[in-house]
This record gives sequence, C-alpha cells and structure tokens, in this order.
Amino acid sequence: MSRLTVSPGAALRGCVTVPGDKSISHRALLLGALAEGSSHITGFLPSGDCRATLNCLRALGVRIQTHNATTLTVHGRGPRGLEAPTAPLDCVRSGTTMRLLTGVLAGQPFTSTLSGDQQLLRRPMGRVIEPLRRMGANIEDTAGHAPLTVYGQPLHGITHELSVASAQVKSALLLAGLTAEGSTSVHQPGPARDHTERMLAAMGADIQTSGLTVTLHPVSRLAPLSPTIPGDVSSAAFLLVAAVLVPDSDVTVTGVGINPTRTGLIDVLRAMGTDISVSNQHSACGETVANVTTRTSDLRGVTIEGDTVVRMIDEFPILAVAATQAHGTTVVRNANELRVKETDRIAAVVQELRRLGAQIEAREDGFVVEGSTPLHGAPVDSHGDHRLAMALAVAGLIADGETIIQDTDCVEDSFPGFVERIQAIGARV
Repeated sequence: MSRLTVSPGAALRGCVTVPGDKSISHRALLLGALAEGSSHITGFLPSGDCRATLNCLRALGVRIQTHNATTLTVHGRGPRGLEAPTAPLDCVRSGTTMRLLTGVLAGQPFTSTLSGDQQLLRRPMGRVIEPLRRMGANIEDTAGHAPLTVYGQPLHGITHELSVASAQVKSALLLAGLTAEGSTSVHQPGPARDHTERMLAAMGADIQTSGLTVTLHPVSRLAPLSPTIPGDVSSAAFLLVAAVLVPDSDVTVTGVGINPTRTGLIDVLRAMGTDISVSNQHSACGETVANVTTRTSDLRGVTIEGDTVVRMIDEFPILAVAATQAHGTTVVRNANELRVKETDRIAAVVQELRRLGAQIEAREDGFVVEGSTPLHGAPVDSHGDHRLAMALAVAGLIADGETIIQDTDCVEDSFPGFVERIQAIGARV
C-alpha cells in the first residue's frame, strides 16, 4: 500500500499531456485481436486495467508486440480465431476487460473462465450476462458476479433495449454479434460512449446507428487499424479542475479526445461558470481531438441529471471536489451507476470529502453539496478507487494543511504518471 501527501502551494500553470484514452485502448486491443492482419497502436494507455486486457488476449493466443510502453502491434486472429486458454483469465480489477471479453468469448468454440481480484468479484455482471444468454450464450456465474465460466457456442442476434445507458453492455453485445447468426440491435435510453461503433465502422463492419439504436450484422472479416489514441478526457479532468480551483492558475491539456459522448464534465464546468476554452480541434482515427484550457474561476452550484450523467460517469469524484468550492447547492441525480463502480462511489466520495470538511450528503442516486466550503487537510483513504484517489489529491491542493491519501497504488489503473504530471504544473504532491 502506498500513500500520497498533498499540500497547498503556488498557482498551477503550463501545458501538459495525459496518457491515452482508457476506453479506446481496451477496444483497440480487443478489435485488433479480432481483425485479420496486424494493427499498429500508438498512444496506448499502459495502465493496470489495459494491461489486464492485453494479458488476457495473449492467453487467448494473440501475439502482441510491445515496442515501448505506448506503442504496440496486435497480430489479429480473425473474429473466430482465438485459442482456448490454459488457465482462468485474470481481469485483475478491470470491469471493462471482463464485460467486453465475455461478449467476445460467448461465441468462440471453447470454454473459458474469467476471474479477477476481490474488488472486481464484487461488481455485478448480470446486465451483461442476461442479454448474452438471450443470444444463446451459456455462461455460468456466481450469483450474478464473477468468476464467470463461458461455454462458447453458436449465437443468434437479438434486439435488446438497455435499461441503463451502458457502453460496456452495448459493446459486449456488439462484440458477441460479430459471430452471431443474424443482426444484433441495441437500443439505448440515452447517449453512451460510442468508441466501439466508430472503430467497428472503420474496420469495415456492417454497422448502422439510427438515433439511439445501433445495429450490427455478423462479419467474416475485420480489417486491421492503426489508431493513434487521443489523451483521456477522464484523466485530463483532474488537471483541469485543479486549475479551476487553485488561485491564479492557467493550465492547458493538449491532445485530449473530446468525443461528444465523453464531454459531460466540460459542459457542466461551463454551466458552473468555469473559464474553459477548446482550441486546435481536429479529427484523428474517427475521434475529435483538441487542446483544453481552464483558468481559476468563480463557480456556482448546478443540478446534474439525465443524459449528462452518462456523459461524465467517471468524473463525479472530481466534480464533487469542484462543487465544494461553488457558491450555492450542487445536486447530482440519476447517478445510481456510481453505486457499482470500483467501490460504492457515492458513499466513498461523501465519506472522504466530509473528512476534509465538505458539506456533502449522499442520496440513493447521487449526492448534494453545499458550497462554498473551506477544506482542511486530513488523513483520507482511496478505498482502492483510482478516481477517488486523484480527486482527493486535487482537494488537498486547496485544503488548509496537509492531506495524506492512503492506498494510492490504484492510480495506476487509469493514470500512470499522474503525480509527475500534476507536479509539472506546480502542484505540491
């Protein structure tokens, strides 16, 4: 177990990059493995979660060359070419790895078992398992949780209506649909990340999006891709919010992916009164990329609900920190999904920010923050949640005194180099 010690200090200034997008890195590996030919990936995120996907694919017979930490080549085996693993596949703490691989493996001609550490084994898998079973999948679960044993067999396409907008469930069904008989259609109640659809279309898959419905037809071949993965906007969020909160700050994060299904926090920060600008906007591998700049701002409370929640589901820990410094009340609704992340993020965020002096209360589907409130340094705990650990580090930059965050190894799950990058713009971490 490691810890971070954070103290308030001078203004944060400068330009900085963030590692590659975690969601796209997972998908580039998985779809590269299912392509016929070699996919060359640049800007890969070498985080714990993405390494879990990489190692699982190697165990399934996929040859992956790592040229350096962020550049690799995936030698695809085709949609039906994976090999039976000789041991359970260890997804470590990565829910994305487990859910998406379950979709991939459901139609393969062999049996495999997906497992992970205790944190992952506590996360519910029913929303993926049940629609896959409707497609004909034979999956043995443990009371709706992993370990999962997938007895691969022929699948058939279905039309499925998601009860909650979820990119992971949608992607698992589309990946299963690649080898199913007939088309697979997924209807979403609201916008969810569309990286899988964009990448499949670029690889030549017969896939159409009409409103909130995505329809995929089975394929015999996927063409390889050579993507350059943009910076992860969910990682950039910590640096951008830090600049908003620390006096006299001005920070630019360059090369950030601003896919519209991922920019809910940017929209909310603008609504709160943040001085935020986007420049050098361009397209790379079907994704919109730009530089994003924030400056110290006077914030006001807002209400966040509906479709916006899905578009910023990973950013609520850092949003809660920003809300402690906003004038008035900030209300988060419709965010039940936070209860089943790496931890119960609602309970954990509320517990730890209260230790720093925040006026924050949990609700069943979100939380309420009264601001603005001075924060004071205190011992806090990440609960093994990488996004909570980084949010608490940002809170420590505006707290009076020293903040000590326990159990921060988990930061490597999504943002290797976080400490070095925030130090590079002037933080005392």
